[in-house]
This record gives sequence, C-alpha cells and structure tokens, in this order.
Amino acid sequence: MTTALTQLDAAAKASVLIESLPWLQRFAGKTIVVKFGGNAMVDDDLKRAFAEDMVYLRHAGIRPVVVHGGGPQISAELATRGISSEFRGGYRVTTPEIMAVVEDVLGRVVNGELVHLINEHGAYGVALSGRTQDLFGGRRRGAVVQGETVDLGLVGDVVEVDPAVVIEALDDGFIPVISSIAPDLDEPGQLLNVNADAAAASLAVALGAAKLVILTDVAGLYSDWPNRDSLVSHLDSSELEALLPALEAGMIPKMAACLEAVDGGVDKAAIIDGRIPHSILLEIFTQQGIGTEVVAS
Repeated sequence: MTTALTQLDAAAKASVLIESLPWLQRFAGKTIVVKFGGNAMVDDDLKRAFAEDMVYLRHAGIRPVVVHGGGPQISAELATRGISSEFRGGYRVTTPEIMAVVEDVLGRVVNGELVHLINEHGAYGVALSGRTQDLFGGRRRGAVVQGETVDLGLVGDVVEVDPAVVIEALDDGFIPVISSIAPDLDEPGQLLNVNADAAAASLAVALGAAKLVILTDVAGLYSDWPNRDSLVSHLDSSELEALLPALEAGMIPKMAACLEAVDGGVDKAAIIDGRIPHSILLEIFTQQGIGTEVVAS
C-alpha cells in the first residue's frame, strides 16, 4: 500500500511538472513584470514564498521584474514618527515631510527586505527605484473629490520611462526590484509618490513584457462585487473598459493598470490573489491560472 501511494504521489508530481512545459517554452527568455503588494507584502511566509517564486522564474529562463509600493509600511512609520496623513480620492496627500518617509520606507524597508529574501537563494536581487538613472519621470496630479479637484501635494503619475537600467540588470542575470517613486520632470530634484500599479504597467509597456501580474487581496475581478459568483476569469480590453467605471474603488487602479498594459502592447495582464502561497507560479505555469486575465480586444 505504501509503495502504491508513493507511486501515485510521484505521478501527481510528474503531472504538475509536465503541465508547466508549454508555459516554460512560451515564456523562456521573456520579461514578466510583477507588482508586489497586498497581503504578500506584509505576511512573512508569503514574502518568502514570493521571493522563491522570483528566483524560480529566473532559473526557468524567464526575466522577472518586481515593482512595489508600500502603503501599510508607510502608514506604520508615519504613525511611529507622529506624522499625521490623510487620503483624498484614494491617494495619500504627500507633503515634503511625508515624501521623505515614503522614500525611506520604500527603499530601506520594503525594497531592502525583498532583495534580501531573494538573495537568500543567490546573488540575484538588485535594488532600484524610479529615480535610478531616471527610470521613471513623473508629473504631479490632483484628484477629484465630490466634483472638485483637490491638491495632493507630491503625488504624481509616471509619464516617461527609460528602461535602460532595468534591461542592463536583466541582461546581467539579476532580478530588478523597483520602488515606486519618480523624479518630477517639472521640478528638478523633487521626487513624487506614484501609484505602483500604474508604474508597473508603464514599465511593462516600455520593456515589451510578455505579461504583467498584479498581486491583490482578492481572488480576482468581480463584475458585481460583493457577489462572489461574479468572479471574472478572462476578459478582453473592450469588456474591461466597459466595466471599469462601475468597479469597486480599490479595484479601479489595478484594472486600469491592466488595461494600460494590454493597450500598450503587453500580451496579457492579470490580477491574482497574493494571499495564496506561490500564486505567481500557479498563474504562469498552469493551464487555467488563477485570478483574472486581461487580453487585447
């Protein structure tokens, strides 16, 4: 009986491995941009699983690039320092004092820890930010709240991408880990706090990535949230564009990033549940994947 069970277990493992073959062939040598966020960013076990996934992709011949924000960590550090902050229209109003904390937390805490976890498996991770060799260029933006435009301070959009430093790192065999800040194109020397989902999409387009993957804290896109039966596994850009205005507020930036990516030439974009260990591998190397996938119309 033990031998029979062992053989069944081995056969199941072999089946899982062979299922990945067409995806290994498809993505070999291709770039995949992953936006790291949600529970995966704050849970120690999930952080380690994510780092393992990135190293696995690298050894599988894929070129992974990680873009991250750090909202929970920034909020915690601001509270520790006794600095108050507010959100308007879903964006953190960013004063110069808060921007200094944003840059410190993203670079020292979030980026530093993730690079360290990757490098537990070899010297693969390299820390970058949107200011490294002017990777990102940004411009300030406001937000519309109750019909009026409000000033968000040092909050911006990524409007230019020079991916040279990322391509160089990838060509040298590294896994770039990029924090979402951007130099202000209109005010030299000033940094802007930019949305990591949008930054990841802009970078994916600039790199000609095969796929953009955004980690979230839900199973995927629900067309009629909170109806759990309305989970959408696949849709094209025209269908997403029609749905976008009616989506739950927290999902709009993520789905808008997916739309920007596929409209910009990225083959596919997906949002997946970062609460599931090794969700990246499930999304890339299995037939059905997980979460919600978006393709061009």
